[in-house]
Amino acid sequence: MTVEEVTTKLQSLQDDPNMKTASKYSPTAPQWPGNQLPFVEIHLAYLRTHKLVNPAHYISNLELMIRKR
Repeated sequence: MTVEEVTTKLQSLQDDPNMKTASKYSPTAPQWPGNQLPFVEIHLAYLRTHKLVNPAHYISNLELMIRKR
């Protein structure tokens, strides 16, 4: 998957009301309001730092974990 595909898929998960996609506080994110790192940025940062992770598998597992029941 390309970075654009990953970003698009994460954005669609964030926009889905059936998913739990809360932003998280990060002291190293002053460019975001209230230092709240958005859901998409959190997971893009993870994938950037963990190059061996398959993005398709990561997003598939993430989707299962954040689905509201």
